[in-house]
Order: sequence, then C-alpha cells, then structure tokens
Amino acid sequence: MDLRGPLVVSIFVFEFCWFAHGNLVFPVHHKFKGRENSLSAMKTHDVRRRGRYLSAVDLNLGGNGQPSETGLYYTKLGLGSPPKDYYVQVDTGSDILWVNCVDCVRCPRKSDLGIELTLYDPKGSKTSDLVSCAEDFCSDTYDGPIAGCKPDVACPYSVTYGDGSSTTGYFVKDYLTFNQVNGNLHSSPANSTVIFGCGAKQSGALGSTNEALDGILGFGQSNSSVLSQLAALGKVKKIFSHCLDNTHGGGIFALGEVVEPKVNTTPLVSGQTHYNVNLKDIEVDREVLQLPTDIFDSGNGRGTVIDSGTTLAYLPDTVYDQLMTKVMAQQPGLKLHLVEDQFTCFQYTGNVDDGFPIVKFHFEGSVSLTVYPHDYLFQIHDNVWCVGWQRSVAQTKDGKDMTLLGDLVLSNRLVVYDLENMAIGWTEFNCSSSIKVKDATTGAVYAVGAHNISSISTLLNGRILTFFVLIMTMLNSLFI
Repeated sequence: MDLRGPLVVSIFVFEFCWFAHGNLVFPVHHKFKGRENSLSAMKTHDVRRRGRYLSAVDLNLGGNGQPSETGLYYTKLGLGSPPKDYYVQVDTGSDILWVNCVDCVRCPRKSDLGIELTLYDPKGSKTSDLVSCAEDFCSDTYDGPIAGCKPDVACPYSVTYGDGSSTTGYFVKDYLTFNQVNGNLHSSPANSTVIFGCGAKQSGALGSTNEALDGILGFGQSNSSVLSQLAALGKVKKIFSHCLDNTHGGGIFALGEVVEPKVNTTPLVSGQTHYNVNLKDIEVDREVLQLPTDIFDSGNGRGTVIDSGTTLAYLPDTVYDQLMTKVMAQQPGLKLHLVEDQFTCFQYTGNVDDGFPIVKFHFEGSVSLTVYPHDYLFQIHDNVWCVGWQRSVAQTKDGKDMTLLGDLVLSNRLVVYDLENMAIGWTEFNCSSSIKVKDATTGAVYAVGAHNISSISTLLNGRILTFFVLIMTMLNSLFI
C-alpha cells in the first residue's frame, strides 16, 4: 500500500493455538475497559494513530505497516516450532505481520501493560526460513526487484511513520498458530506457514516501553497481508468481520462469509489504501445538514474512513459545527464545559435517548449508519455526559477535512469487510450473541459465538474478543 494517503488502523491482537481445518478462533484484549478511563488517553490514542497513518512511508512494502503505540485491541499469537507466544496489535490499515526479533536494536524488552514481551528467534524455530530477495513475495511486495538486493540476501522491510518512529528488518517464513472452528460453537487447533517481518531495529515510540507490544498483525488490502496470503492459496475468502461489544466486553472477529445476520453494503472507494467509503450526507433529527457538495469527496487528505481502531469520531469543521448545533438545540438550557481541555461535557439527569436526536450517515448504495444518543454521548460521572464527536482539525493538519468514523459509531454492530467484492457493510447486532459463517469448501454453516475471557483480561485489565476465521481448505500445505 501507498501510505501517502490516510490510513485506517484497527488495532486488535490474536491468541493463536494449534488447529486442523475449519474456522479459526483468536481471543483479543481491549486496552480501554469501560468508559471510566481517562478521556485524554482515548484522545491521545487517536491522535497518535492519525499522526502516523496520515504520513508518508520510506521504502514502503506496498504501503505497509502503521503500528500504533496505543493498541485498543490486542492478543497473543503463536509463532515457530515449538510455538512461542507474542502479543501483537491487529491493524486493518496496515498489511504485514511483524514481530521484534532477537537481534533487534532498541526493541522494548518490557511493557507497562504488564505483559511479558518475547523476541522471535529464527534459529530457535525448527520451521523458520529466510525469505530472500529472489523470491516472488519480495519482488511482488516491492512491485519489482529491489536494486542492489542479491538473491542470497534476506528480503528487507522498512517503514517510517509520521511521528518519526520506524521499524526495519527482514522477512521470514514460519508457522503461525491459531484456533480453528469446525462445528457449532466448537473449535480445535491448527497451524499454517506464513511470511512475516522479523524486526531488527526500532526507533522513536516503537522502541519505548510505553504500552509496548511484540509487533503488528496487518489486516489491510495488499498481497503481503496474512489474509491475502491465505486467500491467494484458496484457504480463505478475502472477507472478514467484527462485532465489538462495548457493553459487556469481548465480541466476535471472523474471517470468511457471514450468512447470518445479513448486512447491506456500500462500495469501498477504489484506489485507496484503506477502508474509504462514499459518504453522501448526514441527517440530524430527520433534517439533512446543508453542507458543501464536495465536503466528503475522496483524495487530497479528504474522504471518509471506517476505522474500528479509532476510539471516537472526527468530522471536518463545517460538518462538526452544524452537527453540534443541531444536537444541542434540543437542550438549550444546558451549561457546557470542557473536560481535560478538549471534551464538551454537561450535566444531564434524564434518558439521553429521549433528550437528544438520532444522527444518520447516508452512504452510496442507499446504506445508512444510525447513531443513537447513547452511542455518541458517554457518561464519565453520575449525571455527567460528554460528546464523542470531535473536530478533524484537532487531529492533524493534513487530516483536517477527513471524516473518520471509529468505535463511537461502530461498536455493537457487525461490520463486514468484503474484499472479494470491494464493499463494506454493517448492521446493528448483539455482539454478545453469535453469528453464522459458511465454509466455502463444504458448504457447512457454523455458529460462532462471542467470548470474553476474564482470566486473561484480569492480567491485562482489558476486554477479550475472540476471532473466528473461516478456513476453506486444509491449511497444512501453506507455503510448503
């Protein structure tokens, strides 16, 4: 991917175990537990994400890798033989999987998240192998041979982010372990060989112990992502979905075709590196905002991005001003004040769904996203509520005209990313229940339930989401 445009960074983490074939299960941890957490922590998370994914990339791997310093969702995966555990962020805006390696310079050795970090050692795995510059993966990633890179040299990667942080290293091939769903609410162990980055040097925030993890697992659109690697071999469909439960914690993440519930989809904007969509207009209390006709056009730092890794929702100045005026018009007597110098808050004793208007986003294809007052307002103390809508200009100068829709509007909805048909869709859903996925090889349909593993979240003081990946065929032949 070309990272010169805005990136969508969804941050999750996987716990992968050994399985055979079917669907896959990955528990994921949520960093921010409940709404009692620091408001500035949420905003800082979004600022760091935007500061990176709006920047250019050096020696880009097809525009790969926007690791975020503050992962909202994270879990552990198994790599190598025998497998060792690694905590990684899962990022829908970047592509490659990379972890810090034993020869790494300035890689964090500990994390203030309270987790034990592990450095990957290619020599310590029986199944590890270097990916050379002569291999197709390397030339395909760089759209051709790398100048000066000899056939017997490991294929390199290097990414520089907007805040000056960078990661460099080389590609290796080894076993990735995961959980595989093979029946209704049932799973068993499996593994496959994938190509991923072995981090040799980190700089800036990536070398800090502040909320450090072992690496990043990209779920972007390029051929270098784990999803694309599996899809290219006919092992999975290039479709994934998530349902994030911000009420009970946990939720669902699935790879493969979801057959229930059904969702209506809107096209993804072509030529974009992230999950950009065509937003047509915004309606507040059944009235459409009167906005410039080109306010939602894509390109030149503009457009609308779906990003479940961003905590709040960010709107261009013109949009923000009109929307806030309409939202607060029903309560003209409220005394507004700033909390932490950035959040508009107020005291309110009634039911917010009765006292404030519904906001609807209308997209291409007659698809809408309904945002209720209890979605865009959040309670920080008894009878004290804050507004989740934010100005894009408060994020980065380059992104001042961008509309960025994060967890504020995406939680408690099943969101489906259909890269087979270049579309994205959603529906309101109980993320503590189950969905049904289809095995494209056998035609079997399995129920996949939500998980919230309290024993792990106790250690990490976060939520746990379980990922279910629908595998179409046997995985043990991958990259062999």
